[in-house]
Amino acid sequence: MREAILKDNCLGWLQPEGADNDVVLASRILLSRNLRDIPFPNRADLHDLGKVEEQLAGAIPALQAETDEPLLVMEMEKLSPLQREVLREKQLISERLMRSPRHRAVYLTKKQDISLMVNEDDHIRIQCITAGLDLAKPLKKAFAIDDILEEQLDIAFDEKMGYLTSSPTNLGTGLRAAVLLHLPGLVFTRNVSNIINISPQLGLAVRPLFGDEKEQPGCLFQIANQLTLGYSEQELIDNLRGAVTEIVAHERRARKALALYMKERLEDEVWRAFGTLSYARLLSEKEVLELLSRLRLGMDLKLIRVAPECYGQMLLASRTSFLQNLAANENLSKTEIDRLRAQHMRRIIEEHQVSLEE
Repeated sequence: MREAILKDNCLGWLQPEGADNDVVLASRILLSRNLRDIPFPNRADLHDLGKVEEQLAGAIPALQAETDEPLLVMEMEKLSPLQREVLREKQLISERLMRSPRHRAVYLTKKQDISLMVNEDDHIRIQCITAGLDLAKPLKKAFAIDDILEEQLDIAFDEKMGYLTSSPTNLGTGLRAAVLLHLPGLVFTRNVSNIINISPQLGLAVRPLFGDEKEQPGCLFQIANQLTLGYSEQELIDNLRGAVTEIVAHERRARKALALYMKERLEDEVWRAFGTLSYARLLSEKEVLELLSRLRLGMDLKLIRVAPECYGQMLLASRTSFLQNLAANENLSKTEIDRLRAQHMRRIIEEHQVSLEE
């Protein structure tokens, strides 16, 4: 099962389904929890970290019995750096878990929609993720897992401050809610910077999934709550959902304007992207992200008919470490990686029987 997860390019949370899936790719909930009387991971020694790992392992059978969700444990020490990087590319672990592998692990479901990180910034970090705009579903799952863990473990909680966490910004509910958005319309019309600049005033943070604020290959952005203390879980969720709904409306208006005033150029960009992905022999990671954004926009605007699940598979197959792991060779040259990436783009399009009807 471990190899299947590392090589699988069909992430359950990146399927073309769910509300507002033309703009919203996924919704994610993170709950941070710590064990009482054990130092936070950033101050704990290896003995402390081992105790956390042992206690959580003891609670897993009860968790699996209640949720009927088999969980596979992946211990960071037993994975190669390349394999850990693949898990990070899949958004299943954080960079912190990669950097310090000793006594750190992740528990995963087969669909990869649930992950429990052990000894990340906090002792336990529960992550639940689903496709489209649906924060209620992963929140319900995360709370169910949290309830079971609280029955099995002594969780650090203060009556006045709420759940105790390593980061002051997570104090209180310990909840981080995030939504992944595809915003090519706002990027093209140069309005995405307005969203980024105003978000802190709403208690939110917007950042590109790839690149930085100056360069956003793929036009993918994650929006998340910044504060947790002094707010209920429902208030945080409602605030984020309201902001996302506004951004979705702005993005759709931008797309409509592009389709109305720049129809020929837009169609040309979409079909050029399709042609390049279908026939190119060498493709860089950044180039694929930009091409996939145009292709996805064309799919959502019905300018081109492509099997919708192609996007998620191609997005993952664009990632360098994922390709190296598939090839079982982390010493591939850049040209070899670019060749392999192009091969996968061609194969995925061919396998999904793309229709060329306009």
